[in-house]
Amino acid sequence: MTKNELLSSFTLPNGVTLKNRVVMAPMTNFSSNQDGTVTEEEVNYYAHRSAGVSMVITACTNVTRNGQGFPGEFAAYSDDFIPSLTKLASSIKEQGAKAVLQIFHGGRMCPPDLVNGDIVSASDIPAEGSRNPVPRALSESEVEAIIDAFGETTRRAIEAGYDGVEIHGANGYLIQQFFSPHANIREDRFGGSLEKRMTFPLAIIDKVKSVVDKYATSPFIVGYRFSPEEPETPGITMGDTLALVDKLADKGLDYLHVSLQDFHSTPRRGVEDLSKTRIAYLLETINNRVPLIGVGSIYSASDAQQALETGIPLLALGRELIIDPYWVQKIADGKEESIVTAINKEKQKELVIPDPLWNAIIHTPGWFPGV
Repeated sequence: MTKNELLSSFTLPNGVTLKNRVVMAPMTNFSSNQDGTVTEEEVNYYAHRSAGVSMVITACTNVTRNGQGFPGEFAAYSDDFIPSLTKLASSIKEQGAKAVLQIFHGGRMCPPDLVNGDIVSASDIPAEGSRNPVPRALSESEVEAIIDAFGETTRRAIEAGYDGVEIHGANGYLIQQFFSPHANIREDRFGGSLEKRMTFPLAIIDKVKSVVDKYATSPFIVGYRFSPEEPETPGITMGDTLALVDKLADKGLDYLHVSLQDFHSTPRRGVEDLSKTRIAYLLETINNRVPLIGVGSIYSASDAQQALETGIPLLALGRELIIDPYWVQKIADGKEESIVTAINKEKQKELVIPDPLWNAIIHTPGWFPGV
């Protein structure tokens, strides 16, 4: 795909047109207020990165009070947060990008000090690692209440002026916990076989879509993010994910979004050919039924070029848009050579990066190039 194709428009299944193929990936920034409202710094951080890309997927927001996964995370579990959510949506849309709210529940990955009550999950199995708390298994009625909470948060996103929501079924959080044979050993309709472990994610999609049908007055984007594999044994394999993706591709979603550290990574297990990339497997399984967003260590223009040559229609940039907020504009202006691909430790203010996120970047060696 050429530069022109990277900058060409793309129309999602619901008729919403994206002005180019570059999306800002959802990234936690730890920078919200203690009460769960967005800060001015956070709003400015998003606004500064929203002019070039076609769509901004926000950091995750918790759909229930006890679903918070990080300190400094903005909340969406009650109507009280609609003004805060509106402020963020407006800052993104004013720059010309579509604003998509990523909605989630942290499940067993919630830090105990952020939860008022029990840490909960599909089953009472802690995440691997010595310090992780043992969660309480949710009752069926509690599972239903969380499904409803995803719907209610979608309604708030519509009221706050977002263009869409992304259901966060990736990175080890509650939706993935239900799909995982590591985290889910339930014997009711929400667990057991591979098919039954899909019940919770599919029910959330149905709920979200029904809320969109009821409340949205114009086309509203619904996407779903997933992680292809888990390192644990037992854990989600590439084969499991392809079975899920085959189902997801027929759910009338506007896009699927794979969570990868490296765009060109290959499967661990669960498929015949371990040398074929995960992206290749996913594109083959989806077979043009729904657009796929690819992501993972794409920094330079040539990285993006290589990624698009796989046939993927949309690319998400995460760390790279923190490093260089003008990435898309530089490509449009024919200045690819001036793209910055490592963080400049002297330029926090110029890059409009809030202190909590900046501190996390600077104190996590290897997370960002240049640190």
